[in-house]
Amino acid sequence: MNLVETQGLCKRYGSAVALDSVTLEVPAGEPVALIGPNGAGKTTLLSVLCGYIRVSSGTVSVLGHSPGSQALNGRLAALPQDALLDPNQSVGRQLRLFAKLQGMRRVEAHKDVDRVLECVDLAESIKARPGDLSHGMRKRISIAQALLGSPELVLLDEPTAGIDPPNAKLIRDLIRQQSTHTTFVVSSHNLDELERLCTQVVYLEKGKLISSGPLAEDTEDQFLTLRMGKIDEPTFLEAVSVLPGVLTIRRAGQGDYIVETANDLQASSNIMQLLHEKGWRYRQISCGKTLEERLYGSSMQ
Repeated sequence: MNLVETQGLCKRYGSAVALDSVTLEVPAGEPVALIGPNGAGKTTLLSVLCGYIRVSSGTVSVLGHSPGSQALNGRLAALPQDALLDPNQSVGRQLRLFAKLQGMRRVEAHKDVDRVLECVDLAESIKARPGDLSHGMRKRISIAQALLGSPELVLLDEPTAGIDPPNAKLIRDLIRQQSTHTTFVVSSHNLDELERLCTQVVYLEKGKLISSGPLAEDTEDQFLTLRMGKIDEPTFLEAVSVLPGVLTIRRAGQGDYIVETANDLQASSNIMQLLHEKGWRYRQISCGKTLEERLYGSSMQ
């Protein structure tokens, strides 16, 4: 089942084109990464899906309805990047108001607010004011708001931007847990985070849909990504390049290297043995290329 379908979607602001003939399908299931550089059209696309702005041309369907339709109340939720709660009103009071705006009765609203605060591990903050909470805790409260009513589709714009690692981890874990019954579309510049969290990717650039689909592994050749500690790079590159089974090795970024092998498991063993013998410390070894490398390749070097 596709939760989102667009056909030839365009959004223009005068002569500026924010979305250019975007035809897209987003299936129900595991989290979807929405990525692209600044100005790619990510926030515009999310705004269109929420019904905040109208399209210039093309068609859009969200859960089988037009964006902004009352039929989407309680089924679609969103967390804009800069969403703010009233700093002076209690968390519980504000969340109960949002629950009632979805059509919940008083008792139901109280129960659902308790539920979503428990989900984000902030049940004890129900009487607190957002102004008295940390930035990370306020972000989690905002995500709790998006979970009111157990929506089928949740759109998150930079949910972990600017928050500390413990809160970011809590949010990632929450998304994973809730993904059993809710589909999340997550827009972020943190590709490492999205690669760990999402199984599908939608890539926009200059308003155009560049690609969409599963985060598939490389199939034609066997690649390894090495994230190394401090090393003598020329010596390291030369030593790895002459190992049996290694076809090429190249620098992919600060401390990151892409190794292409002859689809040979022995090459991986040879590399590990070399690192052990030389005492070269590594931070991470993973199969395949990183999401950043697959999308941008040598242009990111």
